[in-house]
Amino acid sequence: MVTLFQLFWSFFKIGTFTIGGGYAMIPLMEKEIVDRHRWLDKEEFLDILSVSQAMPGIFAANMATYVGKRLRGWQGAVVSVIGNVLVPIILILLLAIFFQTFRENRLVESIFMGIRPVVVALIAAPVFSMAKTAKVSKTNFWIPLLAAALIWVLGISPIIVIFLAALGGFIYGRCRKGAEQ
Repeated sequence: MVTLFQLFWSFFKIGTFTIGGGYAMIPLMEKEIVDRHRWLDKEEFLDILSVSQAMPGIFAANMATYVGKRLRGWQGAVVSVIGNVLVPIILILLLAIFFQTFRENRLVESIFMGIRPVVVALIAAPVFSMAKTAKVSKTNFWIPLLAAALIWVLGISPIIVIFLAALGGFIYGRCRKGAEQ
């Protein structure tokens, strides 16, 4: 049985060592939750990732809530969320207090410029891993590309795109089920 301390410590590490926020946390979460502890399998992780992104609120806290609740009930959910957001909240408060002082500092500016490409890589890496888990193939690769284009190029709300994707999946499943009968 997973202890509350194990949940806290795992999500504390994820929250502490992730630069770039929610999406940059995905590789660390997958490594900790799926690979290291085997609390979820890859498919369940992907399902929860999708739901967490669609839900209102902080993505990482949504993930922590689900995993904690699944493993140890509401106590686990609370402990996981606290572990996940504790260090980022403290750092944000400190940055807010001292940012005005160091805003014009060239060293600080250079550090932030150096971190940007790393954050992009941290966000891009799990996309390929999730594509394999979601069984994106040569025949259906156009679906995530279309969704990204609708959101990014045309400015359509992600909520509408998610709704359309769910509707499309439902219709596809019904048609396929009807063809098999």
